[in-house]
Amino acid sequence: MAKAAEQSAQEMNSGTKPVDERHRIDEARLEAWLRANVEGYKGPLEVRQFKGGQSNPTYQLVTPKQRYVLRRKPPGKLLPSAHAVDREFKVISALGKTGFPVAKAYALCTDDEVIGTMFYVMAEVQGRILWDGTLPDHEPAERRAIYQAKLETLAALHNTDYEAIGLGDFGKPGNYFTRQIDRWTKQYKASETTAIEPMNRMMEWLPSHTPDDDRTSIVHGDYRLDNMILHPTEPKVIAVLDWELSTLGNPLADFTYLLMNWVMPSDQRGGLASIADLPAYGIPTVEEYVAEYCRLTGRDHLPQLDWYFSYNLFRLAGICQGIVGRIRDGTAASAHASLMEARVPLLASAAWGFAQRAGA
Repeated sequence: MAKAAEQSAQEMNSGTKPVDERHRIDEARLEAWLRANVEGYKGPLEVRQFKGGQSNPTYQLVTPKQRYVLRRKPPGKLLPSAHAVDREFKVISALGKTGFPVAKAYALCTDDEVIGTMFYVMAEVQGRILWDGTLPDHEPAERRAIYQAKLETLAALHNTDYEAIGLGDFGKPGNYFTRQIDRWTKQYKASETTAIEPMNRMMEWLPSHTPDDDRTSIVHGDYRLDNMILHPTEPKVIAVLDWELSTLGNPLADFTYLLMNWVMPSDQRGGLASIADLPAYGIPTVEEYVAEYCRLTGRDHLPQLDWYFSYNLFRLAGICQGIVGRIRDGTAASAHASLMEARVPLLASAAWGFAQRAGA
């Protein structure tokens, strides 16, 4: 069952396709811009579109000597503050200079006249993107090594001195969860297509029960297995992708989002709830992962996780509803985005369940 799920996810999201009609671009204008702005660029150019991703349309730019990746804002009506490809470019440019695993950033175009919306260009990184957190095609030792690499990379991000690399203005330190709840509440309401009672309860309960921020770091915002490229043969993260939601904030938001796999049902991609003996399978328990994250980041413990799980599920519901709203408005970037509509009430109900465990 899990293996079939991974094959389905791999087939659904891996590789490229001809550019979707809604996302066609003027390739001659793009190539002229590439010649003027991307160091070492030499055509001719072939443009294809990556299958994965439901937010910012992502293209593969193929030339005889090198392949690039272009990420753009989608065309059409957009939610406020969404699809911030300029922020993605800023954070990967800064992190790349530290040796943190990101793709090399080449150039940002803020002129909508070139292809219709803002975009940036980075190098294409060759490696593995795995779409199922259960890693059904791997041996236990390989699974453990991949989970360790994933955690060490996140800890390295959270330990980065953001002021020292020029990202002191990348977000507002303090009140991170309060601001995030406000943001996703507004975006949920802007995208709402039908009333979901657990979401209404969450929007009322969450703001008055937020934990205090104890630290501020760069947060990725969507840190999960399929947003990273692994070395072709080694259990090593060679690039972290999709920085659209990154900012300065509470690092526990990132870490507890990563922990969601342990509480997600097994019918959700990557859910670990159905694996009876995680250590024998090669995946650490939640307790082991928490202890290792604390060791890597210099913490002596983490607070109770139920509130964080409720928040993350609420936020996921808001993100999925945003995709549903973009289907309604004709701007969704993936043919599979309609699958999100059924997920929203399930996520909302699960969020309320954890809220009740946290005292709601």
